[in-house]
Amino acid sequence: MFIKFVTAALIFCSALFSSVSANAQLSSPIAGGAPAGKGAGVHSPNSPFKPLQERADVLPWSLLTDVKTKNIKGNIVPVFNAAQMALNQRSQRVQGFMMPLDPGEKQTHFLLSSVPLNCGFCTPGGPESMIEVRTKTGVRYSMEPVVVEGNFQVLVNDPFGVYYKIADASPVK
Repeated sequence: MFIKFVTAALIFCSALFSSVSANAQLSSPIAGGAPAGKGAGVHSPNSPFKPLQERADVLPWSLLTDVKTKNIKGNIVPVFNAAQMALNQRSQRVQGFMMPLDPGEKQTHFLLSSVPLNCGFCTPGGPESMIEVRTKTGVRYSMEPVVVEGNFQVLVNDPFGVYYKIADASPVK
């Protein structure tokens, strides 16, 4: 899985840097003092990509990223609140930035992030700011935000450290 992520990140970065001017500043998960790889991530005001626009018809990232953690025998595990657990096994809509896991123009397996990826070796936030998505049909890769709808799963003990997943998803306009 890690190799697939790194491969996808490199593909994404090559697409990113071919479309961004040389003097543009990218968003940073460290801006504002948040530690890299933890929390919702930060969308820099200097990013060439607009931040997500709030929409009433999608889950707010603020709900998804409000996860506590605890240490059990050396493992960091999520502690979901009642509102997050109420989303489990229900159809939900989520918008975010696509992080492809396979090469190609259309993606059926990707990560959706609350902020755009800015580095091939860095995650834009912690696991609470990403959702693993598997779609019924391919979704055209875009650096603009996408919206998907499908069976939302809250993962209490995922072996890959993923907190959320959407299965049987379809793109939404």
